[in-house]
Amino acid sequence: MTSVALKASVAPVVPADDGADGEWTLRMKDLCSATGLQRQAIHFYIKEGLLPPGRKTGRNMAYYGPVHLERLELVRRLQEERFLPLKAIKAVLDGGDGQYTPEQRQWLRDLKRRVATTLARGADAPESVPAEPLLTAHGVSAVELAELDEAGVVPVGRDAHGRPVVSAADAWAVEALGELRRLGFTPERGFGVAEIALYERFVSALFDAETTLLSERLTHLDTAEAAQMVERVLPLVHRFITRFHEAKIRRFFAAME
Repeated sequence: MTSVALKASVAPVVPADDGADGEWTLRMKDLCSATGLQRQAIHFYIKEGLLPPGRKTGRNMAYYGPVHLERLELVRRLQEERFLPLKAIKAVLDGGDGQYTPEQRQWLRDLKRRVATTLARGADAPESVPAEPLLTAHGVSAVELAELDEAGVVPVGRDAHGRPVVSAADAWAVEALGELRRLGFTPERGFGVAEIALYERFVSALFDAETTLLSERLTHLDTAEAAQMVERVLPLVHRFITRFHEAKIRRFFAAME
């Protein structure tokens, strides 16, 4: 399932006063022990809206319940098995923002089946590769990989032994970062993962606009016809973006006196 399909099956995060106070007997240390997560990570998930806040009984005391364990397990699975970044996971847990109607979601699921061998290939069970050999091969550090993960560029999962893995489909981003380093775009010269993250923001905004356009303009079509249109237009879109980027650079230098 993609995140679109998951949104239809995952309930939104419930508020802390859900009425289950009697079952909220866990302390933060219990959540850490049960999940293997550090308290800082759990607090971060609460801050980001991935978990409901605990029921506070004092300035530095709060109690948690089964919903927190369930959510933490779901977040872990979505991160480590489907390689979803946190903002995508939050959208799944929130049940979406009303961007798609139930009919549009069903149409998109049907479209996914039509492009399962091309655009949606490997979406349900992405193949993973060990992170450490990949980092070594391309001169990228574990810290930089963590920054790529935080930026949503390369979500990092864990294998059965707790070792970091990435989706094989995302390995290109690590390779690209290594190539940038070899070209001289190094942290010493002020080029870090933060500079790469600006492309994530650009592409995410573009993709959000594209999916909105798709759901508004094509859902009246048969999915077989729409699938052919989408598969054929993507190479054109990619070529347009590349050529337009080049044109902007040329115009910039042409304006220099």
